[in-house]
Amino acid sequence: MTTLEEADVGIYSYISQLPGFRGVLKQRYSDFIVNEVDSDGNVVHLTCLDAPQENVEEKQMIKEKEDSVQKEKNYTSEIELFRALAGDSDAESLKAFVNQITSGVESDVSPIVLSPDSDKSHRTAVHNFFKEHFKFLVTDTLDGPDDTSKCIRVRLCSGGQHSNGRNSRKRKDRNDKPFDSRGSNDWPEHVGKFLRFHLYKENKDTQEALGLIGKMLGIQQRSFGFAGTKDKRSVSTQRVTIFKQHAKRLAALNDRLIGIKVGDFCHVDEELVLGRLLGNRFTITLRGVVADSEDTIKAAVDALGKKGFINYYGLQRFGSGSVPTHLIGATLLRGEWKTAVGMILDPREGEREAIWKAREYYKESGDIDGTLRQLPRHLVAERAILQCLKKCPGNYLQALKAIPRTLRMMYVHSYQSYLWNHAASMRLQKHGIDHVVIGDLVYNKGGSTGMPTEAVNIEFEVDSCNEAFDSSHLNEITESTLPKEQDNNVKAVNAEDLQSGGYTIADVTLPLPGSRVLYPTNDIAQVYHDLAKKDSINLAECVHNVKEFSITSMTGGYRQVFQKPIDFEWELLQYTDGNVPLAETDLDAIAKKKPAHNVKEEGFTDSSQLKICSVDYEKQSMNSKDEKIQTCNSEAENGKEMGLSEGDSLHICDAQKPQMALKLGFTLPASCYATMAIRELLKTSTSVAFHKTLNQ
Repeated sequence: MTTLEEADVGIYSYISQLPGFRGVLKQRYSDFIVNEVDSDGNVVHLTCLDAPQENVEEKQMIKEKEDSVQKEKNYTSEIELFRALAGDSDAESLKAFVNQITSGVESDVSPIVLSPDSDKSHRTAVHNFFKEHFKFLVTDTLDGPDDTSKCIRVRLCSGGQHSNGRNSRKRKDRNDKPFDSRGSNDWPEHVGKFLRFHLYKENKDTQEALGLIGKMLGIQQRSFGFAGTKDKRSVSTQRVTIFKQHAKRLAALNDRLIGIKVGDFCHVDEELVLGRLLGNRFTITLRGVVADSEDTIKAAVDALGKKGFINYYGLQRFGSGSVPTHLIGATLLRGEWKTAVGMILDPREGEREAIWKAREYYKESGDIDGTLRQLPRHLVAERAILQCLKKCPGNYLQALKAIPRTLRMMYVHSYQSYLWNHAASMRLQKHGIDHVVIGDLVYNKGGSTGMPTEAVNIEFEVDSCNEAFDSSHLNEITESTLPKEQDNNVKAVNAEDLQSGGYTIADVTLPLPGSRVLYPTNDIAQVYHDLAKKDSINLAECVHNVKEFSITSMTGGYRQVFQKPIDFEWELLQYTDGNVPLAETDLDAIAKKKPAHNVKEEGFTDSSQLKICSVDYEKQSMNSKDEKIQTCNSEAENGKEMGLSEGDSLHICDAQKPQMALKLGFTLPASCYATMAIRELLKTSTSVAFHKTLNQ
């Protein structure tokens, strides 16, 4: 297969039967704006590029206070304890030595040598005494004046009196604080160890952007933490944490970064981890809109706001290369390790020529070193496999395990998503969208905990590129534990439930296969097993004992079949220049520049202008069906895009011919795909290949 189609992964049903219309998705990357929604429900925006002003006076006062306390401490009690252990002579030597250090002349302090000692156990006690009471000092043993005795030498730790750094001999000499090479080893205790900032990027995936920042800072990529990846072909803003770095270092990069900005800095105590977000706010502009009438567009948009869309896993979930991830996942579930390695390494149709040649070279020659020199670094899975095969020739299972865990687990999770999509489509085809039926799984409203959660949590959109995997797929997915009480949160609908009317179609969920999930008690359960059987997979048994590639070793999870866009709003716009942005980015807002284009100046008469409407469907549902709470404006929003020029735009419109655009704004919870909402609206494929054809 050269191009993955939606039907190949079970995406073939719609909620509404309304006609769709033509519209181009991501004609420009600024047509797809993503702002993360943090765990407190706040939409993340880039609002300030400057580092916060450091309080120099406060820092100096803290330092002076610490120095003063240190100097005032004369270690009298410790020296008296040492006197009882080692005698007056050595105690006086130590006292003079410590006084010299606390007077602030550390660089001129010479080591002292204690009295000869032939008792090994006593020498051990002295060493331990210094480790416990004088952690800024270190001791070692020298030969004594005769063969039977030794002398203990005492010196200042090479890292200094407050040293907890890389020159300390042992961890105990670092005040029991582990050293971390990812950041400064001299970090103030009153400042959070993680610098949190907002990352704004244009036409770059998250890993690519952080990799560039890390390279410029000279730090490892593992120093960064983030809640989820974002689209490459987009303008996105998200939170990121970095270990022990100062804001002024990152802020200084803004003048050198292209298509990337950082700002809104603050120090926090905890780093961000995958999945720590509520969702994303999308601002999506569909260009080149063509429909039978304006009413067709309005009816479709209105239906999306009221009824939502099928909560499919989008095409991004399955990779964009000629070898879909779910097929590799099925191979792993069957335990065919060599075949899986071949599927990942072999040449693929549609790839860039350089990558295709590297794959072909390895297939023909088997030269690992030569292949690694040709393979781009963003092909993480391929490089990991080859490096392992170089050390362990023929050990294909070990080579697969060499792939970073979050990346290799994506293959099997992708197969779970493949089954879920097919089950969701069959549920709609067999039982419709109007009513709950007996055997449907629903959230148990009598349960004691919250809504069902997924054991597999993925972030929204990942880059659609030629390779099935690139750096944007790293950390795309996380695995969470299904609570023991999860089974109590989901139940199969029975006749009594139907009669009571306590459940609606919005409550219907379907499982992601695993060892601890319930399946529907109607005919939809068989869809899972029949489809898996075609791939020679048994969902209840495993043919091998490798747990991470076994669906019976996964807990599984649940996913709601329908999803409504939250805080949904939309606008119809007209434009003549395809290079003029139609939505404001965070960088636009910072620049505070006046729009360079105005709709009225583009040759439209008042009679040709379209209304811009924002409809609050949540509020509307609380009012009469005949009432619509909406605001209308006769002028289209416009603005000039700052930052990167979009030389890679897929299409440039005829500057003289009026075009129509539909701008949508909505929020989706984690693990939902915005492209599936667009699919419901247009009734056309969301594949990149299809939308490229619309520009021809």
